[in-house]
Amino acid sequence: MFPRKIKAVVFDMDGLLIDSEIAYRDAMIHIAREKYGLELPVAVFLRMVGLSAPAWQRVALDHFGADFPIDTFNAAVWAYAHEKHADGVALKPGVLELLDYLEVNELPRAVATSSGHPAVRHQLGGNKIYDRFHAIVAAGDYAKGKPAPDPFLTAAQRIGVDPADCLALEDSHNGVRAAHAAGMMTVMVPDLLGPTDEMHERCITIAPDLHHVREMLLNSASRASLG
Repeated sequence: MFPRKIKAVVFDMDGLLIDSEIAYRDAMIHIAREKYGLELPVAVFLRMVGLSAPAWQRVALDHFGADFPIDTFNAAVWAYAHEKHADGVALKPGVLELLDYLEVNELPRAVATSSGHPAVRHQLGGNKIYDRFHAIVAAGDYAKGKPAPDPFLTAAQRIGVDPADCLALEDSHNGVRAAHAAGMMTVMVPDLLGPTDEMHERCITIAPDLHHVREMLLNSASRASLG
């Protein structure tokens, strides 16, 4: 099932560990409409998914116009989303079970996200899983954001595992591109973006949820022990 033995797992955060993509989508659409009287089509938001802050802001400016106050907009979106989800956004199905499996089997775990460290601490800390990772790689920790491989390469370096021996879990197209470019074994767990032919080419498989990823690891371990 996997071409090599999995020695570590690197997770994306938004849309993969936590159900935050929908929360940010709704916040952006709300703020654009209520504060600025503008519409943000879902199709435009989907082009932002998985991008670094400078990259998604360029998408927003292309849509709203070059003179749009993007920093003020971003701050308002952040405040609205955090007010609506003061205790953190819910975990995606299978997160806790997968982390339990990795801990029992002593497999290193890292997060490689386009979000900043404050957002990571808020979201993962609020769900009490922040300390379950050996490394957190967030915006500011790497030179180029996704779809460049830098976030995943940095994560592999911090946990001391060759990228080729890491399993990368992603929900976005740009995240898959980044993980694949880093040389990691990549599985896509779709959230708002469905798999395309390109995603199928770059991934080992497309998994319906993290429960399925855990089953894949269990089956792989069982076959290895029988061999």
